[in-house]
Amino acid sequence: MTIRLYGIKNCDTVKKARKWLDQHGIDYHFVDHRADGLDPAELQHWLERLGWEQLLNKRGTTYRALPEADKANLGPDTAAALLQTHPAMIKRPLLAMDDELHLGFKPELYSRLFNK
Repeated sequence: MTIRLYGIKNCDTVKKARKWLDQHGIDYHFVDHRADGLDPAELQHWLERLGWEQLLNKRGTTYRALPEADKANLGPDTAAALLQTHPAMIKRPLLAMDDELHLGFKPELYSRLFNK
């Protein structure tokens, strides 16, 4: 099974998820959106599976700093372009396990997913 964890390395929630995975001996690959960039095809896949409303983090500082016109005109196409330009607006962490995608970190979810 291929496990990838997507996020930003200085995000506290991503740090918690990485710590949990490390403590439980889970082998995974971490992808930092900000440092490594974001594959447009991968972003499109996430949008198709999760929807832009789920993927877009409206509580973060990057989203709050957007012009009101950008926020007012959000939709599938505009959200995709914004997330590609500003990957910090993607909810995190995003855990990809083969065909499964999970947003956010909750120890009980990870315990269930990894039977730990």
